[in-house]
Formats: sequence, C-alpha cells, structure tokens
Amino acid sequence: MEIKLIAGSVSAPKGFTASGVHCGIRKNRTKRDLALIYSQQPCAAAAVYTTNKVKGAPILVDQKNLADGKAQAVICNSGNANTCNANGIEIAEGMCELVGKALNIDPTDVVVASTGVIGQPMTLDPIAAGIPQLVQELAKDGDTNASEAIMTTDTIKKEVAVSFQIGGVECKMGAIAKGSGMIHPNMATMLGFVTTDAAITPALLQKALTASVGDTYNMVSVDGDTSTNDTVAVLANGMSGAPLIEAEGPDFDAFCQALTFVNEKIARLMAMDGEGATKLLVVKVSGAVDTAAAKSIAKSVCCSSLFKAAMFGADANWGRVLCAIGYADAPVDVTKVAVSFASKAGRVDVCQNGAGIPFSEEIAKTVLTEKEIDVIITLGDGEACATAYGCDLTYDYVKINGDYRT
Repeated sequence: MEIKLIAGSVSAPKGFTASGVHCGIRKNRTKRDLALIYSQQPCAAAAVYTTNKVKGAPILVDQKNLADGKAQAVICNSGNANTCNANGIEIAEGMCELVGKALNIDPTDVVVASTGVIGQPMTLDPIAAGIPQLVQELAKDGDTNASEAIMTTDTIKKEVAVSFQIGGVECKMGAIAKGSGMIHPNMATMLGFVTTDAAITPALLQKALTASVGDTYNMVSVDGDTSTNDTVAVLANGMSGAPLIEAEGPDFDAFCQALTFVNEKIARLMAMDGEGATKLLVVKVSGAVDTAAAKSIAKSVCCSSLFKAAMFGADANWGRVLCAIGYADAPVDVTKVAVSFASKAGRVDVCQNGAGIPFSEEIAKTVLTEKEIDVIITLGDGEACATAYGCDLTYDYVKINGDYRT
C-alpha cells in the first residue's frame, strides 16, 4: 500500500478542525496554552495511557469517557499537568463540560489532556475564558496552532499527515504530539492525538493502536522517565466514505500500516527533540532470537546514559554498546555480536564477534558528528529485529531540568 505524506496534521482528514490559543495558564502571553480538536461527526475512539502509578486526573476522566469507544473532541492544555491536585478530577471534568457546552456535544464525548508542571494548583477560570476564542478559531488550518499549544519544553512542533486507501477510497490520517523530556514510554507517548476519516470499529481501532504503540512510541527514550500524563488518543469519524473496517483483513492491515507510519514519524521527532539533544540515535538490532529480545536489546542500548554521553562527544566507544547489550533482559551470545556506526557521512565497523576490530578514530569521529546516527547491532542468534529511537545526553539536559519548575 502506498502512503503519501501530505500537508497539515489533525485537520487534514475530512470533518476535522483545530485551534490553539493563549488563555492564561502560562504567564508568557506569547505562548499558546490551550488546544482543541473537533470532528463534525461522532468518532470511534481509542487510547492508551501511562503505566505510571501516579496518573494525571485527565487520564482517569478519559478512561471513563472512552469506555464506550466514542469521542468527538479533544481539549488539551499546557503549562499545568493537573496531576497530584486535590481538585484534579473536578478540573478535568470541568474542561469536558466547557467544551461540551460550547460545541453542543455530550461532555463524555470529549478527550481531555494536560501537560506541564506536576502538583501545581489549577483553576478552570483561564480555560473558561479561553473557550469562546478557541471554538471561534476552529479551522482546517488551525492544527499548527493546536500543535504549538500543547508544547512544553519542545523546540519543534511534532505534526504529520498522510493519505492512504481503504477499499479503493482515499483516506487521510494526521497527528500532533508533544514530548521532549520525561520520555520513556511504557504504553505510548507523552501526549499524542491522531485523527482519521477512515471508518473502523472502536474495538479494532483499539487493537490497531495498541499494536502500533509497541513498535513506535514504546521504542522511544530520552531520559528514562515515564511521565504521569502519557496519553495517545485516536479519533476516526468515517467521513472519507471508505467501507467500515469491522473485521481483520486487507483493509485492517492497510489501516494499521498507515497508523504505524504516522506514529513512527512522530516517535522520531520526539527522540530528535529530546531535551538538550543534538543528535537522533536510531538503534537497529537484527539477528535476535525473537522480537522481545530484539526490542529489549535495542531499548537497553538506547537508554544507556554512558552510551548517550559518548554519542554527544562523538566518541566511538563501542564497549558501552556491548555493556548495554549485556545487561538487557534478553538471551544473547555475546561472541557473535557485531556493531557499526553509520550516518550520512559514512559507516564504520567497530566490533565483530564480540571483540573490537581496528578502525579509524578520525573516520568514526566524522560519522558520529552528524545529526542522525544509526547504531547497527547484529546478534547472529536468530532472525528477529527491532528499532529504538533516542538521543544523546548533553549538558543542556541538566540545565533545562535544573530549574524546570521555577
């Protein structure tokens, strides 16, 4: 199936509009802090959430609202995570009520999300004041403002849109997300919202999302911290006119392929925009005994602070790769392991059969100075493979998080 990148993001599919405004949650009036996504028609909906035992109040509300597999709008604020607040549920439900009233839809058909500082007092006042403008500015080109409004320490917007076909009918899918720090998902991403005009049942939508997450967002790590508010939600309104996907088969496979394509694009953007990061690290593992082993090893290397620091310094310290492979929760014969580093500047082989081989440090330095680096690991134990996405560890990560709250 051909998947084509197109302009826009969550407003690209038929029937969806979006907006983003500054309502006053953030003191900086130049930063938007409230986003809205709206579908003309009710949608099949699915979501996945953080596995952190400390969960933001919006997650608890969403789990209740999405129990019937339906939604029609998404409201999200930045600047305050609405987590560990005594009135958190009241705030989250209040946001749904405000949107429901303004759009004349059932408040339980609203997905609510928040991101920002944990444990800060929160009030509905700025949100209530911002809702009229937010609704008024809903537009097909409003997705860029929505994308901006959910950012915290992000330096780039995470947005993508594609077209694909279901049953010979063109469908579109778009996504926005935020995520720069506190990223070590164990279910999904920090905050991600996907829209599509394809038609699919809620049960199959949930199945597609859960499977896609395992190969995309769950393979990203910036700093090893799993957030309290991680949520990714998908809304499908069926307005493309494509046949309803109500059973597994070619159409379901095509939908899953498009969803994973979109989610992988966002996952790479998150890793690339890790707090303080200067390089995207793509760890590619092949030859594992099974997929679980491949994923475990790829993530272990991607999460190694020592390895990440070496990549910041463009130091081809392959021993740190072997070390991370060795403590991964996966069977591996270290005497078969080969490691190479590659970028657009070239490729350098540094390890074969679990031992170092001669290589040019000068060439290695050139390869590792690029902005995107592939870490190629061949295990020789089987045929399974996996890819993880991460970034280097820099001085700026500590600077950003040293005074994040203040």
